[in-house]
Amino acid sequence: MLRYLSAGESHGRGIFCLLDGFPAGLKLHVDDINFWLAERQKGYGRGGRQRIEKDEVDVLSGIRAGVTIGSPILLAVWNRDYKNWEAAMHPWSPSTGERAAKIIQPRPAHADLVGAMKYDHDDCRNVLERASARETAARVAAGALCRKLLSEFGVKIAAHVVQIGNVLADVDNVDDEDVHPCSMTSEVRCCDETAAAAMVEAIKKAKQDKDTLGGVVEGRAWGLPQGLGTYTQWDQKLDARIAQSMMSIQAVKAVEVGLGFRGIDRPGSRFHDEIFYADVPRCGSHYRRSSNNLGGTEGSMTNGETVLIRVAMKPIATLMQPLRTVNMETHEVAEAVMERSDACAVPALAIIVESALAITLAESFIEMFGGDTVDAMRRNIESYYDRIEKR
Repeated sequence: MLRYLSAGESHGRGIFCLLDGFPAGLKLHVDDINFWLAERQKGYGRGGRQRIEKDEVDVLSGIRAGVTIGSPILLAVWNRDYKNWEAAMHPWSPSTGERAAKIIQPRPAHADLVGAMKYDHDDCRNVLERASARETAARVAAGALCRKLLSEFGVKIAAHVVQIGNVLADVDNVDDEDVHPCSMTSEVRCCDETAAAAMVEAIKKAKQDKDTLGGVVEGRAWGLPQGLGTYTQWDQKLDARIAQSMMSIQAVKAVEVGLGFRGIDRPGSRFHDEIFYADVPRCGSHYRRSSNNLGGTEGSMTNGETVLIRVAMKPIATLMQPLRTVNMETHEVAEAVMERSDACAVPALAIIVESALAITLAESFIEMFGGDTVDAMRRNIESYYDRIEKR
């Protein structure tokens, strides 16, 4: 069983992740993690924080001489900005300095107010530091390891931006293998060049208006065996686990699998994927689907087709033109506090979606194929493929 946890505050010493149950024997290089951490910081519309930080992983346990050893893996991404916040964020010394002022004007659409009431804080700083999307650096670090593990078994994962604001890309015909080559060369991670240019202009206008934009990211995973997940218990259904992992990403408000919302106007005859038998097996199975409207799952289990999801991110709620709120001490009308933020973080969401998807799929892989080592998992998978190929 693979367990993933994260810790750390946005302006604390660092962001941390723990992976427990990760198999031994996976060969790694530090760039396997640092590459994706750097990609998370890119994208048109990002704010000033990305110019301060240069995210790099520090391995504290679980990896020796570039190989996982089976013990819990603890990763740290240290915050360079902590030196500017140490007086305000120190764990023992009283909070001092200009950044120590209490935040009593909670930002609408953030965790500030509800979190302060739930945990009995008189300073929203105690909430927003952990609720911050800076936490996604931990997911990307953990996701890099999971992505590397899945690649050992032929699984690939990619994501790209399909909408920012009211600009919608035409990407339905983009092949799985082309997603990364196209999106990685785009400053908004969009595979439609015309739409990408319009997205940049939309973000520019939002910046000028001191506003923000949300959007939609499409994630894909292919090379997966049939049968990941299960129909037998609600909490083990793969669709549900993927949706939960995506909805836990900061500012995400909707998830669809396959056609999802886009297909509800179709009759069943034009929605469902017909089954056929192929001479050449793929991932051990001869059974294929004539289309992929269901997004690679049936009965909340993988069916051998590409897992395809779309994830909607709301516009970032920290605005340079603050919304109205209430002063928590006086109960009078006030302007929300302004924190450093992005005009649009949708391009970065593509990397985070990939990472979260990798973690969830790795969890299912380890549960289904077991083994304390990568070689043991490989033998189990090969045995499974041999069995289903005969069906």
